[in-house]
Amino acid sequence: MNAVQPLDLAVVGIAKSFGAVQVLHDITVTIPDGQFVTLLGPSGCGKTTLLRIIAGFETPDHGTVTLGGQNLLPLPAHKRPVNTVFQSYALFPHLRVKDNVAFGLRSRRLPEAEVHRKVSDILEVVRIGQLADRYPQELSGGQRQRVALARALVNEPEVLLLDEPMSALDARLRHEVQVELKRIQRQYNTTFVLVTHDQDEAIAVSDRILIMNQGRIEQDGTAEEVYERPVSRFVAEFMGSANIIPAKRLADHRVATAFGELAVATIPAWTSGTVAIRPEDIEVRHVAGPNHLPGIISDRLFRGDHWDLIVEITAGSGTSTIAAVSAPTLRVSTEPDQVNRVGEAVFLELPNDDLLVLRD
Repeated sequence: MNAVQPLDLAVVGIAKSFGAVQVLHDITVTIPDGQFVTLLGPSGCGKTTLLRIIAGFETPDHGTVTLGGQNLLPLPAHKRPVNTVFQSYALFPHLRVKDNVAFGLRSRRLPEAEVHRKVSDILEVVRIGQLADRYPQELSGGQRQRVALARALVNEPEVLLLDEPMSALDARLRHEVQVELKRIQRQYNTTFVLVTHDQDEAIAVSDRILIMNQGRIEQDGTAEEVYERPVSRFVAEFMGSANIIPAKRLADHRVATAFGELAVATIPAWTSGTVAIRPEDIEVRHVAGPNHLPGIISDRLFRGDHWDLIVEITAGSGTSTIAAVSAPTLRVSTEPDQVNRVGEAVFLELPNDDLLVLRD
């Protein structure tokens, strides 16, 4: 077993229940020093509880949390080398921006000259130096978020925890802050752990994503891995749109579906299960080709950067043992300049490398 690196954050066997409800089931994960990791999942999956245990605001039923080999669990929250940026920002309304940011430094009784220098430096890093003398109520949501980030970073924590800090921002501000957050994390090379339910946000900022479901880590990987190679139906559907197709294993690399027989790149471990394909991985053709399905375009929606097509599959395999639903359909995404018409007969090509065999 490899030794934990000096500032790696290691969570081992963490479980937590509230009454009869177990919200975390033996979570084990190691986050290397300097990595930006996102805990991603729907409400109630346990991600915020895990963050609060790392921060010291909750106590686990069992398990350990160590940073560089040091056990954090005996330490109260204010003595752990971590800082938390909350969803509500939790700024002091009666203090100016510079004094909000300086609060932690002054509580440690640092010399005032050092406090002034550190505060000025961090305000420039988060690009709000010109707002130092304003009060929180005089700031926009995005500006308040930057103040909260500066207040946490100025204390130079080994780990920065972020509890859905961008959820209250509008889409434009959220994208702007995401760029800044990643820039700052790279500049400081500090371990960031973000909690969010926003898939786009997780993909934009993360070195690594831990997808959580019902108190367990469903999949752990890079943004590309969890999107392009989901391991389960939950991940496939949670990480964007996916066509989920019930299937039965046939000989070799073939499966039977309600649409017909299809070739897959991986031999399924199950007899009956599901395969999935992203809408953008399906090719619209006008002649039959490999792994193709005939269909009629029944609807289309313009999304700005792509078209969404709904295609009714018009013929399935006569030997399939999968019951077909009425008018089975697939969702397809095409380039914005690709012209397709409602009522048009097409062939859909499902590349076998993109037709993913899920574990369930």
